[in-house]
Amino acid sequence: MSEETNNEPAYRLDVQVGFLMRRANQRHLALFAQAIPDLTPTQFAALSKLCELGQASQNALGRATAMDAATIKGVVDRLRRRDLVASAPDREDQRRVFLTPTEAGRTLYASVIGAAHTVTAETLAPLAPEEREVFLRLLEKLT
Repeated sequence: MSEETNNEPAYRLDVQVGFLMRRANQRHLALFAQAIPDLTPTQFAALSKLCELGQASQNALGRATAMDAATIKGVVDRLRRRDLVASAPDREDQRRVFLTPTEAGRTLYASVIGAAHTVTAETLAPLAPEEREVFLRLLEKLT
């Protein structure tokens, strides 16, 4: 039943931006988990960006992947335990940790990059090609 208060339309959750974005993200995460079961999306993001950069401080990697300090630390710790990332202290500042992908990390990344492209394509599949471009541009504007 739709109710109005103070001449404002009733609040309908199922048409709200946050709700719709969460539903779209849930669909994307399900596709990701099915296609890339060996990595979480945050682990994939960190490994992907690190393979792209070659080396980065843990702090810089967190910024580059939009993860806060606590999140990137946990992600890096899990990647390090799996020997996918190596770490070494900065020679000039012992508080800073530099990360590099290991050979196993690069190999795993190379083996799943095709699946990652497929996940993106499947996530965007309900949209026409021109809608995909507009959708991605609009998402960028929101970030």
